[in-house]
Amino acid sequence: MATIQWFPGHMSKARRQVQENLRFVDFVTILVDARLPLSSQNPMLTKIVGEKPKLLVLNKADLADPVLLKQWRTYFEDQGIKTLSINSKEPSTVKKVTEAAKSLMRDKLKHLRERGIQKETLRTMIIGIPNAGKSTLMNRLAGKKIAVVGNKPGVTKGQQWLKTNKDLEILDTPGILWPKFEDQEVGLKLALTGAIKDQLLPMDEVTIFGINYFKQYYPEQLEKRYKGIDLTQEAPEIIMSLTQQLGFRDDYDRFYNLFVKDVRDGKLGLYTLDRVEIDGDS
Repeated sequence: MATIQWFPGHMSKARRQVQENLRFVDFVTILVDARLPLSSQNPMLTKIVGEKPKLLVLNKADLADPVLLKQWRTYFEDQGIKTLSINSKEPSTVKKVTEAAKSLMRDKLKHLRERGIQKETLRTMIIGIPNAGKSTLMNRLAGKKIAVVGNKPGVTKGQQWLKTNKDLEILDTPGILWPKFEDQEVGLKLALTGAIKDQLLPMDEVTIFGINYFKQYYPEQLEKRYKGIDLTQEAPEIIMSLTQQLGFRDDYDRFYNLFVKDVRDGKLGLYTLDRVEIDGDS
């Protein structure tokens, strides 16, 4: 499979905006998909953020394998990275994020108080790849009425400060991907969860990857969803068999679309595509 490359102009512009606006925020909120704690992190942005305080938010935690989610949180916390797992659709999200922000910035706020400076509101920007759930999180944090705080330094066209409560202000930023994936498996994982457009990778490759992964780590979930599946078969044979069983004749594209949709919709149960013992130790 060829190296996946794309870098639209708006992605390049967004990267510059992040770089320019770093100095206007107290910390950076890095939003990732809890099913892809490592693969959905943009290495280019991680480099730009550098030593700036960061809060790693693992969103869609309700869709992730709870055992692996706990392992990943431990892994990141051991590296000194403050983490928070959420389902951004839940009302408790605002409180969780605000408390995590205060905890992250506790020492800085204490230092400011000792100098006689009372800082009421913390500022952050939320960065993450498309489909990590940033829009849902922003809507949840800002509430139904999005309050634009006003013209402040660092706000470029298409960006705005959103006030969540007296404790937190957020600079809206677009979802940003990186120029290319060196690791082809990362591309397949992102494609399977819908983080990149379906046209960028052949759906047969995405489906084969997904079946092989679930065969290895979640075989019971495959058997529960697809009655009569023969897990002793190789992935291409499984695809042919299930396509016939489902009455799709030789329309394999129809099965690819069904399988990928099932994975994305949670029809195959809870899962995580990054594994600590493999990805974390490399």
